[in-house]
Amino acid sequence: MGFTRAELESFRGRSIEDLVPSRPRLVFVGINPGLWTAATGVPFAHPGNRFYPALVQAGIIPRMPRIGDDGMPEADRRMLLDAGVGISSLVRRATVRADELNRQELREGAQRLEADVAAWGARVVAVLGLTAYRQGFARPRAVAGRQSETLGGAELWVVPNPSGLNAHETISTLAAAYAEPARSAGVIA
Repeated sequence: MGFTRAELESFRGRSIEDLVPSRPRLVFVGINPGLWTAATGVPFAHPGNRFYPALVQAGIIPRMPRIGDDGMPEADRRMLLDAGVGISSLVRRATVRADELNRQELREGAQRLEADVAAWGARVVAVLGLTAYRQGFARPRAVAGRQSETLGGAELWVVPNPSGLNAHETISTLAAAYAEPARSAGVIA
């Protein structure tokens, strides 16, 4: 994949569609799309993002999906959907970094997400990012892991964000964290 800085900047503020099966077992919720994601229309598209490698290592999907400038092939989209896995975002607006979002956007996104999760009938939701969860859901003392409350009727987890900016996490630690809600959702044994 290759985009110039100017090309990527042209995608600032755009959004992409959720990638969610008709009856999701597990929905991963990113903070918001990055510019690579907005450019390709594929969640977690940046070449350095560790989301898909962590899903593979956790056994949630069997192989890495292919992501190109023109998106993700239908067979790779089906691989995620057939596993019962969906991907959404707390805030729809694409930015370079999540810290460009304000608390109000995160809170509005949390409200919309709750309605979406209820409509999807998701079994489990995993929010990728503790700080965004704390701000968006007004839970300043929340800790990572399974939460005591539900979201739109779904079991709720908070797991680490796969961004390279979250440098203390590795693909292995991300995989271990993502495997927990995947087990609870029945995606993996």
